[in-house]
Amino acid sequence: MNANDLKQVYGVLLSSPEMNVPVKIDVKINKRTVLLLSQVIDKGLNVKGDHPGNGMIEAANREELEELQKLSADCLEKAGLKEFSEKLMALSGK
Repeated sequence: MNANDLKQVYGVLLSSPEMNVPVKIDVKINKRTVLLLSQVIDKGLNVKGDHPGNGMIEAANREELEELQKLSADCLEKAGLKEFSEKLMALSGK
């Protein structure tokens, strides 16, 4: 299956009615994991081109991607790591 076919499959999966049902997720994770999760989301959303595994991100609409960015920011804020994360990003030149 080529990348375009996978993108279409992901598009169908993401557009199914069941995927719009809100869910409440109550998790307790350590600050290290919050920081790592934020980095993974950021890096995943910034991957460009024909990267393996990029099909679902390309199939998502802008609102869904913005929701992921907001989730990342909210997690950092709740963990008290927003400023720390910003300083780390500045150190890495991003």
